[in-house]
Formats: sequence, structure tokens, C-alpha cells
Amino acid sequence: MVKADAEFTRKVTGFAIGGIPPIGHLTQPVTYIDEDLLQYEILWTAAGTSHAVFSLPADKLVALTQGAVVTVKA
Repeated sequence: MVKADAEFTRKVTGFAIGGIPPIGHLTQPVTYIDEDLLQYEILWTAAGTSHAVFSLPADKLVALTQGAVVTVKA
């Protein structure tokens, strides 16, 4: 397994690294959501560019992304 580079990331998502939103990708990604994110009421996320963000209720993230909630701890 290798880390995705900038070219691959833009090709698959349609967005540059640093501005990738959780929704609206060119192809539906497999999404994993760190369970610790869901402890917050509001999340702030990239909105398509590195200069734009939007907020959403944490409890909406799973439904919007169809992501799997996982434990990400060392």
C-alpha cells in the first residue's frame, strides 16, 4: 500500500490535496471516519479548495459520505 500522490488524488476526486471535501467526488470513494470525530457537535471540512471550508453537524457526516466509522488509535 502506498500514499496517493497529488496527480492520482485529483484524478479520482476531482480536487487538489488540501481542498478535498467529504462529498462531491468524481467517483464514490471508500470512506472511513475516525470515531473520535463524532464526539464533536460541528465539524469543519474543506469545500473544494484550500481556501474554502464549510461546517456540518458531526452526526450528518456518516450519512452524507456513507462512510464506515472505525477506531483510529495507535
